[in-house]
Amino acid sequence: MPDSLLYAVALVANLTGLAWLALSMDVHWEQVRGPVPPARGTVVLLRWLGGAVVAASLAVCLSVDHGSMASLVWFMVLAGSALTVAFTLAWKPRLLAPLVAWVPATAPR
Repeated sequence: MPDSLLYAVALVANLTGLAWLALSMDVHWEQVRGPVPPARGTVVLLRWLGGAVVAASLAVCLSVDHGSMASLVWFMVLAGSALTVAFTLAWKPRLLAPLVAWVPATAPR
């Protein structure tokens, strides 16, 4: 697989992971899904998924290049993804709704 495609996979993984981590917070959940809070199990699952996907993006970067360059690229992708998720939550938070479409709308807490 070409390096550029693997870096694109790492970018998408970082964006998804950071969005899931953000959506595990009540404030951001409310921005995206409305006033019904997520179930506690959903919050835990989003945090685990977010952390795992961000770690997987590091593994993808490490598979492309040597350690020092891969960690630099991963850190820059991480920073860019964090800004993208933050700006999305600030201006168009509903764009993140497909990432949690699998969660029922009326999950009890």
